Amino acid sequence: MFFRLTTSGPMLALGLVIGAGALVLAQPAAAKIKVDAALMQTLDPDKDGTVDLNEVRTAAASEFRKLDKDNDGTLDAKELKGVLKKGAIKNADPDNDGTLDLNEYTAVVEKDFKAADHNNDGKLTEADLKSKKGRKLLKLI
Repeated sequence: MFFRLTTSGPMLALGLVIGAGALVLAQPAAAKIKVDAALMQTLDPDKDGTVDLNEVRTAAASEFRKLDKDNDGTLDAKELKGVLKKGAIKNADPDNDGTLDLNEYTAVVEKDFKAADHNNDGKLTEADLKSKKGRKLLKLI
């Protein structure tokens, strides 16, 4: 018996919609983050127009708690999926236990903060956060 599969009409439209949805889901998390005044207000509680390292640490600790789905105080590769690649997890794991605790996670955040701070003034502006390095940091916080 021979069956012919055709993709026309409603089935083609459905396939295109599903395919488009898959593309959106496949985008990195940082690509979805809109860097604007609202985000700056969230990350900048002292309202000085910049985000300093202490503010980033606070945001990172909050994000760490959200990512720690099993509440064991560490993040494994499954919990970090879409946030850090396996190689980055391994590099950030000095005790080689396969997980990141809050201190290890914060060390990654601090490193990315410094990389995004293009003028080394200890503060990130909206423009800094819009940069490639800033968007990398935003995935963590």
